[in-house]
Amino acid sequence: MRRTAARIPGTTALLALLTATALTAPSPGAAAATATATALTRTAAGTERLAAVSEAVLNAEVDGTAWYVDRAGGRVVVTADSTVSPAALAELVHAVGPDAPALTVQRVPGRFTPLLAAGDAVYGGRYRCSLGFNVADGGAHYFLTAGHCGNVAATWYADGAHRTAIGPTLASTFPGHDYALVRYDNEALDHPGGFTSAPDAYVGEAVTRTGSTSGTHTGTVTGLDATVRYTGGGTVRGLIQTDVCAEPGDSGGPLYEGDKALGLTSGGSGDCTTGGTTFFQPVNAALTAYDVSVY
Repeated sequence: MRRTAARIPGTTALLALLTATALTAPSPGAAAATATATALTRTAAGTERLAAVSEAVLNAEVDGTAWYVDRAGGRVVVTADSTVSPAALAELVHAVGPDAPALTVQRVPGRFTPLLAAGDAVYGGRYRCSLGFNVADGGAHYFLTAGHCGNVAATWYADGAHRTAIGPTLASTFPGHDYALVRYDNEALDHPGGFTSAPDAYVGEAVTRTGSTSGTHTGTVTGLDATVRYTGGGTVRGLIQTDVCAEPGDSGGPLYEGDKALGLTSGGSGDCTTGGTTFFQPVNAALTAYDVSVY
């Protein structure tokens, strides 16, 4: 005897409803793709907005300010030194316009200046700077220092009396960037190494800086890709911002973590008695520009 399946009332209507739902409702994969696309669109819009805010700060042309984009926090962090008046800060905020809520403004004592001074360590003309990293290209040896140092001296010496020559400045860039290349022409001078790599710095990294004025000090990376408009000294982009102290004459000196070369001292504010904010030119940009390597 053949058994016939029982017919459930309303089955046809129910099947029609389920079929229609299957045809019109997005699949889980499609919904996820839509959500991802929406998130990417919002992220791109946020990135463009922060870039526009950063550019507006640059165009405000307020000396004594430095800033970087904090993408994770969705803000542009502006640091103003003691020379920036309340009126100048108001002009900067006004220049940003309706996106001003994306600004975070903080104050530091002192003046943002390139840390150049007459004195001791590596000498050129009337100035003293600090040697950054010894570098090489094949069998030739050089050292890196700050570009604002390289701009003021054609030849460098190991002593203030200019009796022991090191060699000439081959290339120098400042403002915009802040690095210079000096060749060792004096074969009697040692040029030891000790660094194995030159990676990018990261926020929160514990770092050490050495300079001919203030010696060795430690601190932390607080910002990346910072732009600083030095008081009377030009604008430099792409810097590492730190809370490590530095003083005039420390320019060009190395920023490092262990055997990792990170940066060249560019400028800042404060001193090593009260503390300060110091900016560093990433060393990997100089290595790329001059096609040399740390060792």
